[in-house]
Amino acid sequence: MSAGDIADTVNDNADAIDILLAQHNQIKQLFSLVESSEGEAQQREFDHLRALLAVHETAEEEVLRPVTRSDVPNGDAVADARMEEENEAKEVLANLEKLGCSSSEFMPKFLEFKKSVLAHAEHEEHEEFPGIRASKTPDELKKMGKRIKMAEKMAPTHPHPSAKSTTANYLAGPFAAMLDKVRDHMKSGKD
Repeated sequence: MSAGDIADTVNDNADAIDILLAQHNQIKQLFSLVESSEGEAQQREFDHLRALLAVHETAEEEVLRPVTRSDVPNGDAVADARMEEENEAKEVLANLEKLGCSSSEFMPKFLEFKKSVLAHAEHEEHEEFPGIRASKTPDELKKMGKRIKMAEKMAPTHPHPSAKSTTANYLAGPFAAMLDKVRDHMKSGKD
């Protein structure tokens, strides 16, 4: 799945929070598919999950976190906590990608990773999303949704643990995304 495919998983008029909630559900499904698959199918599902997490988190960091900081009560603390969780997740996801699904170490680490990602999503859904929804009009949320979709189309498809801030994502993101897309294309064997 490409970053463009990920960005197109919800309709064009969806608001930012609806897009992110739909992706949270998709992430949960992909975790289950990775757990229940084996061999090449498991690797394919993991690659799909990895790409979705990479673009999803990049878009949240670029579009959502600045709004959280400015418009949500105690926004800096909420945004900092989510960024810390995401930075830890990037590290673990990069390590899982290096290990590969065939490693005996993969599944135990993957299951711990799943717990932390799902806890992160719960924090967003209860501590961040309601404040954003309350602070924005429906039209503003739809505009944010369009920005999320644009950010996801240009986002890297692999974790980049060195991009630890919104600014780092803006600066490194386009170059990292270009390299990731080349890597994905070469791995798929497409001409």
